[in-house]
Amino acid sequence: MRLNEIKDKHGARKERVRVGRGIGSGLGKQGGRGGKGQTARTGVAIGGFEGGQMPLHRRLPKRGFNKWRRKDYNEINVGALQQAIDDKRLDAGKPVDLESLVAAGIIRRPKDGLRLLGNGEIKAKLSLTVNHASGTAKAAIEKAGGSIKLIVKKVLEADEIKRKKTAAKKSAGKTPKKPAGDAATEE
Repeated sequence: MRLNEIKDKHGARKERVRVGRGIGSGLGKQGGRGGKGQTARTGVAIGGFEGGQMPLHRRLPKRGFNKWRRKDYNEINVGALQQAIDDKRLDAGKPVDLESLVAAGIIRRPKDGLRLLGNGEIKAKLSLTVNHASGTAKAAIEKAGGSIKLIVKKVLEADEIKRKKTAAKKSAGKTPKKPAGDAATEE
């Protein structure tokens, strides 16, 4: 074999279809685009349009709500923490936070934070730093002699002032109405 004899396998390269080249080609005249009108032209994007029929996305029922920019937290039960301590993957003497759980291999990746749930039993005294903790989880940790520190998201001062103003406006707009019987007694 020589360099000038090298070629692709049969069927590896496909020639493009040349439309609009006469009746005999099978794709002459309109070039496979059907008749005249909007869809015969270039630049047409009729997303979800079904020729005037009610589109599928409007026919189907909608329910629920998807929160914009919702946070995805790692969830861990107190029982899983105790299991990790028993397996010697986690040291009960050191403070436990998201980074230490990832380093120990209990959680795969940090995501947006850590949520502690109360399923299971814990005997070790732990010092935890989490974003959220359920009531049962707090009770279980405190019962074992541990402590939970919650990470509180800092709010900008300007945002806090704005919230207070809107709350004041809402409460000012809701003045109690006088009963109908009082108007007659005032005259």
